[in-house]
Amino acid sequence: MIIMKKSIIYTKTGDKGTTALVGGTRVRKTHIRLEAYGTIDELNSFTGWLNCEIKEKEHNDFLLFIQHKLFAVGSFLATETESKQPKTASIISANDIARIEAQIDQIDAVLPRLNRFVLPGGNEAASRAHICRTVTRRAERIVYRVAEDFPVSEKVVIFLNRLSDYFFVLARLESHKTSEEIYWEQGDI
Repeated sequence: MIIMKKSIIYTKTGDKGTTALVGGTRVRKTHIRLEAYGTIDELNSFTGWLNCEIKEKEHNDFLLFIQHKLFAVGSFLATETESKQPKTASIISANDIARIEAQIDQIDAVLPRLNRFVLPGGNEAASRAHICRTVTRRAERIVYRVAEDFPVSEKVVIFLNRLSDYFFVLARLESHKTSEEIYWEQGDI
């Protein structure tokens, strides 16, 4: 039997407000890259929280796929892409994007046509999906800011763009299971 030493959770290397990127460069914890991959981590946490409320195995499995890909995106964003090639596990592929698009199409095919703006809400699962959608949009905006100064794969931003659309249709699907969607009413209600 192999006995492994327990890892130390705290390293104290970040106590002065810096952390290391994949590649070794230390940057301030306020660096845009950390903002980007921290937001991806936040999205991954919300996705896991959403998955706790989803009842169908097919959707559970897909959300788990999304979580793994979000971890890959975080790894990519933590890599010094200007001087270091990201690891294969950190790459988002055209197939990953196509898989999200196929899921969007499959869900959207069973939803009624949308002709008004939807308000977040409807039920617990729909509300959680809307939170994931909005955090995805924020992550996308931050990644575009990273791309202003550092190499970012176009597939990463396309992945995030499609992902927000996926969370939107999933929210609509979940809302339709228990109630009608909540629509924005123009003017006084």
